[in-house]
Amino acid sequence: MSRIDTNDDAATLALRALAWTLGDATRAERLLALTGLAPGDLRAGAGDPATLAAVIGFLEAHEPDLIACAEAIGAAPAALVAARGMLER
Repeated sequence: MSRIDTNDDAATLALRALAWTLGDATRAERLLALTGLAPGDLRAGAGDPATLAAVIGFLEAHEPDLIACAEAIGAAPAALVAARGMLER
């Protein structure tokens, strides 16, 4: 997915990025530590645009993770960045 046209597209891409992020325990712990989210907050906010944008922002803050995530989920890094922008509106 390289084109983000709707909030649904952005949310779907962000959820895929979240699943990828949580697939690695070390990365998941870093996500929680840096975003200030607790596991329960993350579960409850999985459908919240602000939470999803925070997940992508976390990936953007460490470019190797952004690139690895994009490759793993079949998206361009720019699509993830665009999704964050759309979710933050």
